[in-house]
Amino acid sequence: MERMALQKLTDWNHSKCRKPLIVWGARQVGKTYLVLEIFAKTHYKNNYIYVDCKKEDEVREFCSQTANAEKIIEYISLRKGKQINERTLLIFDEVQECPNIISSLKYFCQDFRENPVIATGSMVRIRLQRETHKRGSRDNDKFLFPVGKINQITVYPMTFDEFLMNSNEMLYNAVKKAYKTRQPLDSRIHELAMEQVYKYLLVGGMPEAVEAYIEEGSLLEAREILKVLYDNYLSDMELYQASREAVLRSRALFQNIYRELNKESKNFSPGLIEEKSKTRDFATSIQWLTMAHVINQSFQLKEHITMPLMPDNDSNFRLFLADIGMFSYQSGINAASFISGERENTLSGIFFENFVANELIAKEHKLFYWRGKASCELEFIIESNNKLYPIDVKKGRGTLNSLEKFSNHNRFEYAIKVSKNNYGYDQGKKLLTIPFYFIPFAAKDLADGTMGI
Repeated sequence: MERMALQKLTDWNHSKCRKPLIVWGARQVGKTYLVLEIFAKTHYKNNYIYVDCKKEDEVREFCSQTANAEKIIEYISLRKGKQINERTLLIFDEVQECPNIISSLKYFCQDFRENPVIATGSMVRIRLQRETHKRGSRDNDKFLFPVGKINQITVYPMTFDEFLMNSNEMLYNAVKKAYKTRQPLDSRIHELAMEQVYKYLLVGGMPEAVEAYIEEGSLLEAREILKVLYDNYLSDMELYQASREAVLRSRALFQNIYRELNKESKNFSPGLIEEKSKTRDFATSIQWLTMAHVINQSFQLKEHITMPLMPDNDSNFRLFLADIGMFSYQSGINAASFISGERENTLSGIFFENFVANELIAKEHKLFYWRGKASCELEFIIESNNKLYPIDVKKGRGTLNSLEKFSNHNRFEYAIKVSKNNYGYDQGKKLLTIPFYFIPFAAKDLADGTMGI
């Protein structure tokens, strides 16, 4: 399947300032497939070496004993029977099993800058943090991250545009063209695109689930895969956390994201998970899950907003699941709700809010929301090119009631309403309406500072 992140890898490969690359991302989001099956086999044909640090015990043991890039190159060359030079791509996968490889990237950068090197793994940051803060270790024994000596990219679950590009390329091209020309789609094509949005809300962006849906045409098969992936995420928490208490709290937090959002305030409430608990009791779990790219955190802004955007405090925030398919699975809602004629009455607005949150995160936006007085709120506030863009998410055709109160305190370029409505702009209200299927493209424009009407 095609992935947008391939362009980032290609740009890295052609850069004159290229350094060793770390590919971050949660479990099963397609990092290995992207690096090995798409990028390596396209750009390096047979001239690459792949090392699985989880399976290849001898290589892992050797690399754990030295950060010397020359020794690592020599050992792997002899072991694999293949010369490693500036034309050979060296891939270290599952590097959370051997954090010393990350340390060695400093010396790959210093001594073998021309050699292309990629390291990837799902729980790398978690493992590195543990290595950095080991108790009883001397400072010179602790892990040192190669700051300034690496390039980095993050791979996320497939965004809606990637889902559509792989499932219906012609419809994807029509949607993309309509967005670029800032034209509403024909009403019948608009409905087709919205049908794909609802299916994406159910399937989500985990590549295995998407592939099952595309190849088998089965939403139920995709749902079964999501169940397995969901359980695997829960199992991971036992492998990479230090204490039993941390494991239990992280699991409880992960399993209650839907409940947290499905209440009136939507703000994180620790008492909903564990009676009489405080937010600080879950601080480690929140950090763990965000570092593992399992959840996304959005911080509250109040009244008058200043730039750059900064949280008002650390106690008011919302949490979203990083994959909308897992969110839908966690909700327990019947899968038929996403494809039935009654879906507008069945699906609550938080499904769409979690969807938009993930699309923004995938384009490297930090998440903020605004709360005014009398329960006024805007789901997201984006800063782009030193301008503010309030974003409201409506599951139906509702009006944006909070915008006037927001404008009493803040200057903004224009507001963006993301809903099932077709494209349109109200100059008097400074309100841009975009359908849900446009949000991946708008998120990229906002990230690039090229947002237009």
